[in-house]
Amino acid sequence: MSALNLGLAGYALLAPGLTANLPMQGVGMYISHVENVLGTSFTLKALANSYTAAQRAEQAALAEIDRLSQVLSSHRPDSEFSQWLNSNDTAVPVSSDLFAVLSQFDRWLDLTGGVINASAEHISQLWQQAAKQNALPSEANLGMALATTQQRHWLLDPANQTATRLSQASLRLHTFAKSYVLDRAAEAALGVADVQAVVLNGGGDLVIRGNWTEPVTMANPRASAENSEPLARIAIQNQAVATSGNYRRGVAVDGTWYSHIIDPRTGQPANAIASATVVHPDAVTAGALATAFNILTPIESAQLATTIPNTEFFIVTSDGLQHTSPGWNGLAMPAQLVTNRIETARLMSVSPQKDKLWNPDQELLINFELPQFQGRSHRPFVAVWIEDENGKPVRNLALWYNKPRWLPELRDFYAMQRNADFDANSISSATRSPGEYSLQWDGKDNAGQYVKQAKYTICIEAAREHGSYQIIRQAMDFNGKLKQQTLPGNVEIATAALDYRKKGDAR
Repeated sequence: MSALNLGLAGYALLAPGLTANLPMQGVGMYISHVENVLGTSFTLKALANSYTAAQRAEQAALAEIDRLSQVLSSHRPDSEFSQWLNSNDTAVPVSSDLFAVLSQFDRWLDLTGGVINASAEHISQLWQQAAKQNALPSEANLGMALATTQQRHWLLDPANQTATRLSQASLRLHTFAKSYVLDRAAEAALGVADVQAVVLNGGGDLVIRGNWTEPVTMANPRASAENSEPLARIAIQNQAVATSGNYRRGVAVDGTWYSHIIDPRTGQPANAIASATVVHPDAVTAGALATAFNILTPIESAQLATTIPNTEFFIVTSDGLQHTSPGWNGLAMPAQLVTNRIETARLMSVSPQKDKLWNPDQELLINFELPQFQGRSHRPFVAVWIEDENGKPVRNLALWYNKPRWLPELRDFYAMQRNADFDANSISSATRSPGEYSLQWDGKDNAGQYVKQAKYTICIEAAREHGSYQIIRQAMDFNGKLKQQTLPGNVEIATAALDYRKKGDAR
């Protein structure tokens, strides 16, 4: 489809440059951002004939997520799964969804040689306790946990659709359960009248269904800020993309970082792989393999992939080596789908030679957290930019809002009379916590030139439609000496921190 209207049903991620004077009705791609869905940030895109149809698609997707969360959630004590955990050696009738997910765990336990195991949670809790005590788990405790993990945990009866719990191991429906939910939610949204395609992104795992080709970028596990340069760009239609990695979640013990992904065969965190992305038509397969490929060696992953048709993968090891499936390059994004970057000679401005320029080996990482509310909440409007010592904007880092007419709510940003670029690409990455964002400044201005070493002010502005407003301004001397600074939070920006650091110092 060409010449799409870009309407915004919810909130959208925008970056500087393109026109955002967008119609709100008619055929177009409508986008919604919601926080705290499935324990992460959630984005829905709906290619629909009207704004109303897109809204109905959003409602259908969220309703299906709610329904399945009530069935599969490990965190809700009233979920069907949590209630079933309280049973012991009794055949309990279960819903078709819980039966399907438990069956899939049995299947992937066999296919991966024990790598996918719901009882990995039992060992994970041991490592979380180790972090609290700042001491590695003892061999004795690890041995007992491994023995518990190796037990059979349930028995399924397909004829009667019952599940019998056989062990007392801690269980969690992690890995592909989110992919299962997103897939069902995508089906529900696509079933809405006048909706031609949907893209669901649950914290970096995507499901794309319908008549639409989605540009997807692969986050760099060593530089995973929202605006960091991606490692790869692909184009996806009617497939799922799942990414697992060790760079956003885990525990620190005595100053060493350990991945949240546990190898149930050894009890040890999987630290050899930084990130694994899998593309497959089936969302569950993509999710299961993305986790498994973080534990297996790249050679073992490639061997497993050859046994599962239509599997493509992109693996980054902790030392930066990249491994891809033979068909990965066939997913490369066509040139016309790549977001154009304004870097022409006529835009260049060269700093005076007497000024010492920004060290290209350094960067500023801006971390901030939006406040968490009970239940879900749409993301507030947010603008982040850099000003020089004269208050002149030198670099726009992010602009997130929904409708152009509400852009003036971001008072300071709007006062500068900027254009707004719209970056509609999806990002596949390891799952992050809801409301937590990071942005990277590489020391370049909006023309792509390094700025001089000097004091600059970081501006973070947040506002809600007819609601609260907050702006944080913090000056920092970028003189080549690395430093960190924590900024006081407030109503719309709970916490913020600056990390002027050497590139590649990410965990």
